Amino acid sequence: MAAVDDLQFEEFGDVATSLAANPDATTINIEGPGETPRHQPGPPRSSGREEDDELLGNDESDKTELLAGQKKSSPFWTFEYYQTFFDVDTHQVFDRIKGSLLPIPGKNFVRLYIRSNPDLYGPFWICATLVFAIAISGNLSNFLIHLGKNTYHYVPEFRKVSMAATVIYAYAWLVPLALWGFLLWRNSKVMNIVSYSFLEIVCVYGYSLFIYIPTAILWIIPQKAIRWILVMMALGISGSVLAMTFWPAVREDSRRVALATIVTIVLLHMLLSVGCLSGSFRHQSQQENQQNGRNPATIQSVWCRTEA
Repeated sequence: MAAVDDLQFEEFGDVATSLAANPDATTINIEGPGETPRHQPGPPRSSGREEDDELLGNDESDKTELLAGQKKSSPFWTFEYYQTFFDVDTHQVFDRIKGSLLPIPGKNFVRLYIRSNPDLYGPFWICATLVFAIAISGNLSNFLIHLGKNTYHYVPEFRKVSMAATVIYAYAWLVPLALWGFLLWRNSKVMNIVSYSFLEIVCVYGYSLFIYIPTAILWIIPQKAIRWILVMMALGISGSVLAMTFWPAVREDSRRVALATIVTIVLLHMLLSVGCLSGSFRHQSQQENQQNGRNPATIQSVWCRTEA
């Protein structure tokens, strides 16, 4: 057993003097900046393995995300808890918008842009901007279509804002919630399936709607054919972002379930696009019938009085 004096700390000045006083002391050699490190890198991984890690993630990234998530320990009823969802800078938002406009085949949108810091700032303001873009462009388009007609009296339709807000925010929250629950359920049956958090799915859906903002602004053009072409282009870009993002999450499942999931995601997205545009057209057609004296209710009442 070592003596008490051997366990005490001592201050050492010159190394040579210290070694002379205590020849049995253990020395540690600290390598200089120019020396070769002893740690050698492991064998290189194959390209297929790197692609799988990029799409599906690996253990190291999951551990890092888990440790990062442990830092956010504020209670959910505090302001600091929700402040972390909006802790994002302009550069990150711009990169995520650019990634939603230019989807890259073989690149996962969540792993490439979202997983490091998912946010609600971008999705919230994208949905809000899209709501007002649809409402304003719909009113301006209606004004331009009837411009020059003496029988037309322009009346702004503020209810378009509430209708667009209800549809868009319900889609941006309820569909991700259903998809998140479905992926959790399939993850309990297929162990190697990729799991996304609810915040990540909401983030993907929110940024995928950005392409519809310039599309809605171009709805001012009073040509139905051009509008449908613009909507189909926006649907192709945003739908491809969703399909390429969630395909790695379901491709390890059975082929029938994986294809059905992707088709359902794209169909719901198509329903949102076509529903917003066709709803605007239907309302304008009703106004045209009223201005031309061809209101179906008026025609039916006149026909009933004639029969009587």
